[in-house]
Amino acid sequence: MSGPGATSLPEADDRAGRADGEPHVDPERRLRVTPPGRRTLLVGLVVLTVLAAAGTWAVYGSSWFRATRVTVGGNRVLTAGQIQRAAAVPLGGPLLSVDTDAVRGRLLAALPRLGDVDVARSWPHTIRVTVTERTPSAVLRSGAKFTEVDREGVRFATVDRAPRGVPLVRLTPVPSASLRHFGTRRLLRAAITVAADLPDALHGQATAIRVRSYDGITVELSRGRHVVWGSAEDGARKASVLTALLKARPGATHFDVSAPAAPAASGS
Repeated sequence: MSGPGATSLPEADDRAGRADGEPHVDPERRLRVTPPGRRTLLVGLVVLTVLAAAGTWAVYGSSWFRATRVTVGGNRVLTAGQIQRAAAVPLGGPLLSVDTDAVRGRLLAALPRLGDVDVARSWPHTIRVTVTERTPSAVLRSGAKFTEVDREGVRFATVDRAPRGVPLVRLTPVPSASLRHFGTRRLLRAAITVAADLPDALHGQATAIRVRSYDGITVELSRGRHVVWGSAEDGARKASVLTALLKARPGATHFDVSAPAAPAASGS
């Protein structure tokens, strides 16, 4: 529509809006966002700086987060005091400044009985040390003392008495070409491997592991029983077969799993 008295559609819409009581707003102004002033930005920056400084002071300068004690967990043979002394955690300083990796390294270096160590901060004042001690699979006679060896072959402690229920390794090799070829060190490793492979059913019942040759290993058990194991190879299968034999022939005294495909049990 055109001509005198004609009204364009936008103007009509605008009037209609004003007739409804809504003020006229320029569409461009609706999209315009007023940026914060320089003073507002400055105030915000000052607040952030103050907060950061306060947080830094709280952590490093105040007494709120000081390292004041060390707790120990997971130990069975070692005492908490032994572990705390070896850890040498610097107390009195900021808890966040304690180098937990260095503490772990000191413990593993000073205490071979420890297989693993976890060191963590426990806010607000504590360093928490959780240890895993090595478990002996066998013991070796060392003069009048005994050396404990774990399933990985690590000699980690020398004690006055052999721990109860842990087999003693007895090397009684027969002079032969086998001995010259393998040597006593490999025979010893074979005995430790056998000790680690013994089934759970024999836990605490193996008294000795006698090694005469590479494939002449015998496990001595309580109540006068013994197991001809053969070589250290195929240990998992031999352990499984021996467990079945123990259940099938609970009164037997002689077991032979040196050839696990053809095991035998005898005696009563």
